[in-house]
Amino acid sequence: MIPQDGLPQPRRTLAVAAILVSIVVTVLDTAMVNVALPAIAQDLGVGPASVIWLTNGYQIVVVSTLISFASLAEILGFRRVFLAGMVLYVCASLGCALAPSFPLLVAARVVQGLGASAVMALTAGLVRYTYPGRELGRAIGVNAMTVAASAAAGPTIGSAILALGPWPLLFAVNVPLGIAGIVIGALTLPETPRANRRFDGVAAGLAAVAFALVFLGADLVLAMPWLAAACLVAGLLAAVALVRRDLATPTPLLPLDLLRLPSVGFSVIASVCAFAAWALGFVSLPFHFTSNGHPQVTTGLMMTPWPLALAFSAPWAGRLSDRMPTSRLCMFGGSVLAVALLALVLLPGDASVVLLGLAVALGGFGFGFFQTPNNRTMLSAAPKARSGGAGGMQATARLFGQALGTTLVALAFQTGGGPKLAIAAGACFALAAALFSLLRGGRGSRGG
Repeated sequence: MIPQDGLPQPRRTLAVAAILVSIVVTVLDTAMVNVALPAIAQDLGVGPASVIWLTNGYQIVVVSTLISFASLAEILGFRRVFLAGMVLYVCASLGCALAPSFPLLVAARVVQGLGASAVMALTAGLVRYTYPGRELGRAIGVNAMTVAASAAAGPTIGSAILALGPWPLLFAVNVPLGIAGIVIGALTLPETPRANRRFDGVAAGLAAVAFALVFLGADLVLAMPWLAAACLVAGLLAAVALVRRDLATPTPLLPLDLLRLPSVGFSVIASVCAFAAWALGFVSLPFHFTSNGHPQVTTGLMMTPWPLALAFSAPWAGRLSDRMPTSRLCMFGGSVLAVALLALVLLPGDASVVLLGLAVALGGFGFGFFQTPNNRTMLSAAPKARSGGAGGMQATARLFGQALGTTLVALAFQTGGGPKLAIAAGACFALAAALFSLLRGGRGSRGG
């Protein structure tokens, strides 16, 4: 039986636990692997340029398959595809832990990315079927808080595991957590309606090529500009072919029907801008602090207020978004983020650690206050039967914004502008996110 407005208690709490476990596992894994890259490179005898593909390969697979998994879930059911993704993720994690060589480790990591993509594409949609519509903002806020807390704890937990044993343990810890999430999810996650259409494999292939080549081109733009240009051109051509194919079918793979809704379209653009601002600020700030003479330990402490403030503001903004227009909340959050990043650019290099930490906290607060209401709008403005497409689009916008921001950070350093230029650009993107939220107005701001 398909629930009409969320699951009854206590089943809802257990289903939420399964969803949150999937978030914790995937976010912690990414943060911990980044910490372990030097140890993996040394142990397997590979250079930095090669070991980075443990991250790049994973990210490319995720970003290139999100939309396809969202479409597949609308056909087969969210619960089935989500659980299959979790099973694949756990098996690949075990494969990573047991991999005897670097090529096999990369192969297992790519498979792990496929599982993570299925999970990430459906988290938002499952939340919409798990919670009553009146609590959707609160639910999204809890998810955002979980992401922030996991991202903040990831490096510390990864370092602690590496202090106790070898790097394969980082992947092995996913196995028991993932199995727990699978068992709980199989018993409690909601069944969802299934669309009466066929999965378009050709469109899925075009989407994978388009997103993968654009993402790869952006990553290579400084190291290999000609190859980057070729990837970007080929990716854009694949994207054009995909759009032309989707326009000719009543059941497109890309959520073009959702993007035509002004509330959704503006929210997607605002999300890309906000996550670009996040990447421009968060990636550049450690370089900014160390260049002004702050030691590494102090820099780490000054970065901590960002995820802590985000974990505080996201649930608060989520609860407010259930009662008032999200456009106002997003405009406020984007503006606060812009002010915080601008303050970090304008503060003198010898400013006190406390003052700099407060500015960082203000940035995390603004980002959290923007993110939750904006995600709520993207999800609730779409018809419930299209929650898969909305969730996949939400995750894709996040990853695209992050990729854009990190590419612009590299460009800022390449041109000599350094971290200050990157952070100033982040302030501009945050302001753009606030303005696009203003253009959205009250459309699609409430309801579930």
